[in-house]
Amino acid sequence: MDNFQKEIDERANLALSNKFELLLFRLGSDQLKGKSELYGINVFKLREIVPMPTITRAAGVQSPLLGMASIRGQFIPVIDLPAVTGCKPETGLNLLLVTEYARSTQAFAVESVENIVRLDWNQVHTAEAGIGSRNITSIACLDTDGQSNNLAMVLDVEQILYDIIPSVRGVEPSAETAKDFNLKPGQVAIVAEDSKVARQLLEQGLKSMGIPAIMHNTGLEAWIKINEMQKEAAAAGESIHDKIALVLTDLEMPEMDGFTLTRNIKRDDALRQIPVVIHSSLSGSANEDHVRKVGADGYVAKFEINELSSVIHRVLEKKR
Repeated sequence: MDNFQKEIDERANLALSNKFELLLFRLGSDQLKGKSELYGINVFKLREIVPMPTITRAAGVQSPLLGMASIRGQFIPVIDLPAVTGCKPETGLNLLLVTEYARSTQAFAVESVENIVRLDWNQVHTAEAGIGSRNITSIACLDTDGQSNNLAMVLDVEQILYDIIPSVRGVEPSAETAKDFNLKPGQVAIVAEDSKVARQLLEQGLKSMGIPAIMHNTGLEAWIKINEMQKEAAAAGESIHDKIALVLTDLEMPEMDGFTLTRNIKRDDALRQIPVVIHSSLSGSANEDHVRKVGADGYVAKFEINELSSVIHRVLEKKR
């Protein structure tokens, strides 16, 4: 267990090169497929891995929430991850993955941990079109040639938490959300977010702000759209700034992560003045340092719509 924790602590700088670490684990036999599948989550989101402690189950607690566990003096909710994914552990729930998402700490009970692998984000592909589960956001090919069937399903933790723990759903928009953003007619926000529930929340939030948005599932899709709009603007003798008000991006995304998307924008002479706001469930000073290094104009941890509104308003005013 100490070796896993050492790797978690030492490999935090990969995000600046479109790479990341994926923790691989198993949840038991899939009740529909009849076999054990390999699952993964980004190492960035892990705080630690601990043996299964005593779980305190309060009255009214229902599956997949197991109860609360005391981890280093902090009581945190424990989620039965095999129950969420329709799996049955063969040897029981043996480990807890303690994670930090969207301003909250929680633990996921799993059967076993396999390995930590280093991947390029281009080895990860969106799963929405091919996988029926609402809890899977993407599929990671574990071999660099991208041709094998050595795959892992990357969990959409935002969706899981949204379904199980109401407190992570964020604050409702207030009167302060609808600020005067002074957008030009025809300006839109380009949004990149791979989690379906996060996209829905962002789309609703931007609508409450009066900001039109074009939504994308990956950073690569957003980058392609930005370049298309730049070519259209140039052909019409217009400025790209008359078309794009800002870019709002997640960090973890298939094919191209938010750090790479931001860096691409800020390195392009025609695009670099477009405000970029990063909106991510990855929190902590290390990630905020990375945000500054790639030149993003703002950073907001998910999901606090009023804070997001304030940051967007600030960066737009600064760019005027």
